[in-house]
Parts: sequence; structure tokens; C-alpha cells
Amino acid sequence: MKEKGRKVIATNRKARHNYTILDTYEAGIALVGTEVKSLREGKASLVDAFATVDNGEVWLRGLHIPEFSHGTWTNHAPRRTRKLLLHKREIEHLVGKSREGNQTLVPLSMYFSDGKVKVELALAKGKQDYDKRQDLARRQAEREVTREIGRRVKGMR
Repeated sequence: MKEKGRKVIATNRKARHNYTILDTYEAGIALVGTEVKSLREGKASLVDAFATVDNGEVWLRGLHIPEFSHGTWTNHAPRRTRKLLLHKREIEHLVGKSREGNQTLVPLSMYFSDGKVKVELALAKGKQDYDKRQDLARRQAEREVTREIGRRVKGMR
């Protein structure tokens, strides 16, 4: 019996803060059995993860999936390089965009979709410090406006 929907395993919360997201892709990921079992326990970290394109293939590096707790000598290496599964035209598009300049591939989230592990991959451009400060100020201003509107609706002011 297949699962329905999308169950999030891990997210990279700092990615949207440190990068401007230009485009997103959904990619499958080639895993071994103990990695899938560890992911089903909800253990993974995308903090230092990034993707590279080498010889027409996309590789996810720096992803940490801890060893399976009930594994034996067949356990996997926690930070091994894993292959991402994308269509050839998507890979060619990524190669062209990444060569264009200052763009990188960052994983945003990892999730189960109908029983298969998927990675949401973003083509992103790094933000400067002043961009980050502007985003924080804008979000705080929006938050204050919505609070004030809520107060006025409730008749508090």
C-alpha cells in the first residue's frame, strides 16, 4: 500500500535567508537501504548540503543521514556523496545556469512523496549582508502592519 501526500523529513531553514531562490526542482535521490530506514525515523540534516554537476550528473554533497540504529556492518557512511535523479533536459538547464555565474544548487527540503524520497533543489544566488538586513526589516514591518490591523479589527485602538 502506497502512502499519499508529502511527509517532510528535513528542511534547510537558513537557505532562504542566505540565498535568493531563482528556480526550484524536485529530484529523486539514490539511496541504500539503511539510509531509507534512518530517514523513516526522521533523521537527516541539510545544513551544510549543496549540489554539484559533474560529467552530466547531479551529486548531493554534505547531506548528513546518521547511521541506522539497528544496522549492522552493512550500514552506510553518514556524509557520503549521493546521486540526484533528474531529467536530462533539467540537468542541461542547470549546467547552463550554473555556468552563467554566481549561482549555486542548494537543497531546500527532503521529503517522502508517495513512499519515495525526494529533494527540493533550488537554483539560488547568494545574498549580501545588506540584502539580508533589508529582508529582515521588510518582514518585521509587514508583521507590525498585520498586528495593527488585527488590533483595529478587534477594537483595541
